[in-house]
Amino acid sequence: MTRKIVCSFFAAMILLAVSMAIPGSLNSAQDQVTPKASAVVKPQLFVSLDPVPRGREFQVALVIEIARGYHMNSHHPSDAYLIPTTLTSQLPAGFQLLDTNYPDGQLQKFSFSPDQPLNVYSGSVTVKLKLQAQAGAPLGPLSIPMTLRYQACNDSTCLPPVKLPLEGKIVVGSADSKTQASHPEIFGR
Repeated sequence: MTRKIVCSFFAAMILLAVSMAIPGSLNSAQDQVTPKASAVVKPQLFVSLDPVPRGREFQVALVIEIARGYHMNSHHPSDAYLIPTTLTSQLPAGFQLLDTNYPDGQLQKFSFSPDQPLNVYSGSVTVKLKLQAQAGAPLGPLSIPMTLRYQACNDSTCLPPVKLPLEGKIVVGSADSKTQASHPEIFGR
């Protein structure tokens, strides 16, 4: 009789251990399937001139790499309820935003929207800000705070919307300072 009680006790302990392990392993599997939005979208900032002379126009490009199998809505999504991709800047004194250039999205169909294609970005996307350093722009190294807002989705799940803070680093020179074009692969010649 004692042996049956001991065996029953060990069987109960094994069942308890297994039942406790399963929820943890399910969460781990779910975490591997559904990544964080910051792991799906990798942004990188580039500046067209080094240094940026006072009184000159220049560009800041945000190159966004979107993980394979994911997309994000374009700047002009297909429906009003979809979250557009936006890049906003908080320009310091002495700078003016002249234009923001968002690329066209691509119309793609997904299993959750088989009849209506959605206007999305996937792969690599570049957003460009056209700026001007005014005559009174502060000289030297400077940061331009920016915010990238997006929502990344795959064919079955949308991750929570994200407002990702970014920092564009530039160096401002005098109006007559020698400058050189940077990153011709992004800004052209």
